[in-house]
Amino acid sequence: MIFKVKLKNADGFVLLDDKVYEWLSTDPRFVDIRLLENLRLHSSGCAVFQKVWRRSDGSHKTETIYLHKLIAEHYIGHTKVNRAVVSTKNGDKLDCRIDNLVYRERTTVSRLRKTNSSTGYTGVYKEHLRYRAVISIDGKAIHLGMFDTAEEAALAYNKVSKKTFGDEGKQNKL
Repeated sequence: MIFKVKLKNADGFVLLDDKVYEWLSTDPRFVDIRLLENLRLHSSGCAVFQKVWRRSDGSHKTETIYLHKLIAEHYIGHTKVNRAVVSTKNGDKLDCRIDNLVYRERTTVSRLRKTNSSTGYTGVYKEHLRYRAVISIDGKAIHLGMFDTAEEAALAYNKVSKKTFGDEGKQNKL
C-alpha cells in the first residue's frame, strides 16, 4: 500500500511505502516532533522537516530532516557508496518509496538534473543558425559536432551519453 502525506506549505503529496509510514508514525521521536504533520516542500523540490528549537542558554538551533535521506539511511544504508547522495530513480523528489530511492555519485546527480539550455536539451546550444552538441566527460567539455537542428544535436548527445555513462547517463527526451 502507498500512503500519500500532504505537504504543509504546498499542494503536493509525499509518497511513502506502508512500512515507512508505519515507522514514521509510531517512532516516539518522530511522533513527538510531529514529523509527518510538518513536512514541507523544500526549495530543492524534496520534502523536509525543519524546526527551530530554543536551547536552555537562550540560543537557537535549527533542525533539518530531509525525508528521502532519512528513509534511505534507515532502509538502504548498506548500499551507500563514498561521497554519494540520495536520489530518486524516477526523478520525482516527492516519491519517497524505498524502491525509488538510490544512492548516486554527485557527478551522476549533476548529469541527470534538468537542463537550463534554451534549446530544452541537455548539451545542446544554439550558435548562429546551427546547434552545437557538447558533453562533459571527466570534467572536460567534449565537442560532438554542429547540427542543423536541435533534435539532431540532442540525438548525438544521447548516443555519447549512453555509450560513456550507460544507464546513469542523461538522455534527452525527443
